[in-house]
This record gives sequence, structure tokens and C-alpha cells, in this order.
Amino acid sequence: MCSKVKRAFKYRFYPTGAQAAELSRTFGCVRKVYNLALQTRTEAWTHRQERVGYQATSAILTAWKRTEELAFLNDVSSVPLQQTLRHLQAAFTHFWARRARYPRFKSRKRSRASAEYTRSGFRWCGGVLTLAKMSEPLDIRWSRPLPEGAMPSTVTVSRDAAGRWFVSLLCDDASVRPLPPTDSVVGVDVGLEHLLTLSTGEKIANPRHGRRERVRLARAQRILCRKQIGSANRTKARLKLGRVHARIADRRADHLHKVTTRLVRENQTLVVEDLSVTNMVRNRRLARSISDAGWRQFRHMLEYKAAWYGRRVIVVDRWFPSSKLCSVCGVSTGDMPLHVRTWTCGCGAVHDRDVNAARNILAAGLAVTVCGAGARPQRDVPGGQSATKQKPPRREPRESSRLHG
Repeated sequence: MCSKVKRAFKYRFYPTGAQAAELSRTFGCVRKVYNLALQTRTEAWTHRQERVGYQATSAILTAWKRTEELAFLNDVSSVPLQQTLRHLQAAFTHFWARRARYPRFKSRKRSRASAEYTRSGFRWCGGVLTLAKMSEPLDIRWSRPLPEGAMPSTVTVSRDAAGRWFVSLLCDDASVRPLPPTDSVVGVDVGLEHLLTLSTGEKIANPRHGRRERVRLARAQRILCRKQIGSANRTKARLKLGRVHARIADRRADHLHKVTTRLVRENQTLVVEDLSVTNMVRNRRLARSISDAGWRQFRHMLEYKAAWYGRRVIVVDRWFPSSKLCSVCGVSTGDMPLHVRTWTCGCGAVHDRDVNAARNILAAGLAVTVCGAGARPQRDVPGGQSATKQKPPRREPRESSRLHG
């Protein structure tokens, strides 16, 4: 019997005026506590070389509530405030492990605000959800049913840039089970002209949702720039701009969900390339197109769905020259600019750049699987010459590397 999968179910809800005011206060207090705790931990390390953990910040939070300046923290539920301290602790853990940059302060102008409630911060009874400090339940639009007998362990309330309210319920979902095994394997090469190119030769079109809405987006941005800062009209214009961005993001996510679900259902093993999207978007000529394609979101969806359904995702090293190798004879060519879409190898094989790259990605992933060298194969140029990068690139935070507290 397989273990249950933790799965989040996201729904839109419509708060009353009192609920919206309460949640807005909670969002503000969560941001305030996070920033104060981050400042405290940073100063403790820079001035005294002292590490302050979650337990210490939790005790400091209690002291803050007793001061006259921060007494307003008592007006909201304490559960989201404790949760934001746990999130800060997780951010520092990732930073120490060199998996992320140094935690940053949360801005008041941030487009998305959220608060997380554990079981002590909400009441769930017969499909009715009531949060702490509220007398009325949330008016949720149940667009899909929850798993039978589900009991949410965590509830996250959020508001996006378009002013829409969402609630996410984290539940155990016993219906998610491994799919029947299959012998199908596929290599996947991401691109801009085509969103995905498979080793089978199939190409999945790039919808370019951002480009389709570019005129509407530019118009909304111009209107926003003309409004006086701090005025009610500027707030309305900002919401209209947020709705355009939300429309683009929703369409992109819907398309990626359909594509990743199909790939996971049809293939037992999927091999993808480990792209550094953060560095790639620094190219001002390609940044907009790369962001519009959603490469990072695609990989995230592919990995967690593969874990759900008993599939395997192999990630090939980002330095593997998949486009420059001939998938027939294995000879590596010289430099290949992006405008070169087809090329002919010395062996006579004519290659489509993207299909050839997908086939090389698949071969590299399967070769490492057979050798048992791990799930992140290094590049290996045919002919016996190793092209493995000996020292992986460091992911330094923008802030001083001395700030470890």
C-alpha cells in the first residue's frame, strides 16, 4: 500500500469587508515580523558573530508584542506570525546549504501577500472553513472536490496583484498512485521557437502568451505611469495591470500543466537539461522570451508529478554540449550560433538542431543510468576527451557572504 501524497488544492474565495480588513492586517503583521526577525538575525551575526535560530526569534516575538510600538501584533492571529518565522528559518537553511541566496526583506509593494495557518489557526467542519479571529466562514468557490474525508493540515490565504483572493488547502490525497510501468523513455529539449522538442521528433509549440498580450500590457503600464502616486486612480490602474499579468500567468500555467501531465503519463523516464534560467534571463535580448516560456515552471511541474506517479526524471548537466554533438556518430562540431537551426555532420547526417539536442540529452541520461553514476550526468565528449567541469559554479548571494546568521 502506497503512502499518501501531500497535495495542495487551491480555490478562489470572496471575503466580506470585515474578513478582507482582517486578512490585510494579518498580511501586514506577517511582513513586519519577517523583516524584524531578518534584521535581528543579520545584526546578531555581523556584530557578534552569533547565530539566532527559530526558537530565539519566537521568544523575541513574544517580547515585541509586549512593547507599545508593536502591540498591534496582538490584534491578529499568532499562528501566521509563528509560521513566517519558520519560513525564515527554512530560508536560512537553504542559504547555508548554498541552495539559495541570502533572505531578502519583504516589500510593502510586493504584488502577492499571503499568510499560513496551521490546524490551531482555523476550524474545518463539514467542508466549511473558518479562520482564527473571524466569526464567519470563508465564501469559497469549490471548483473541484477535495479528496474524500480530507482534513486540511495547513491553510494558506493569499491575494495576488489583480486583487483576487485564494485559499490553498494542504491535504493527504490517497487517490494519487503510481501509474502502470512503461518502457517508454524520452529526452526533452526546451526552446523558444518551440516550447519543447522531444527525442521522438515531436515538437510542442510555444503559445507565447506574453507576446499575445503585449499590446494590452503596454497600454495598462502607460496608464499606470500617468496616475498620481498614492491616488485612488493609481490603485485602480495597478489592479488593471495586475489582471493582465494574471491572465498571462494563468494561461501559461494551464498549458504547462497539460503538457507535463501528458509527458509523465506516457513515459517512464524523462531526461531534461539542467538550465540556469536565472543566468539566462540576464541576456536582455532573450529575457522576455525565456520568462514567457516558463522553463523553470515546466521543470518544477515535471519533477513533482513524476514523484507522484512513480516516474523518473534525469537531469543532464548544463554544460553538456547537446546541440553540438552528432547523435549518429558522436563527433562534436565547433561553435553553433542560435540562428543555425539545421546542420550537416561530416558523417553525412543532416540534423534538426532541437531534435538532435533532445536525442543527445536522452542518450546522456540513459548512459549515466546504466553506469550508475548518479542522476546528474556530467558532459562527456566522444573520443575519450573529458569535458567535465571540475568546479561547479558558485551561487553567491547578492549580500555579503559573511552574513550567515
